[in-house]
Amino acid sequence: MTREELVKAVSDETGLTRAQAAQAVSGILTAVKEALARGDEVRLVGFGTFQVKTRAAREGRDLRTGAEIEIPAKRVPVFRPGKDLVRAVKA
Repeated sequence: MTREELVKAVSDETGLTRAQAAQAVSGILTAVKEALARGDEVRLVGFGTFQVKTRAAREGRDLRTGAEIEIPAKRVPVFRPGKDLVRAVKA
């Protein structure tokens, strides 16, 4: 599903105009992005949880040269689905 398809689905489900639905979708995505950037967790009961985890630094290999390289630690966003979402996908 693309962003436009999501906007259309929100518009159809809520009765909002496409412009209003686009603003709502954009607002939600911005709020989630800003919360994760602050290190906060976004928990949508029944849907899932967005959070930021830190990946530890590790050693890797440069595929071109075969030399060992240090891969630095970094923060990555993760999503853990809720029970209702898991059930809906399994059905």
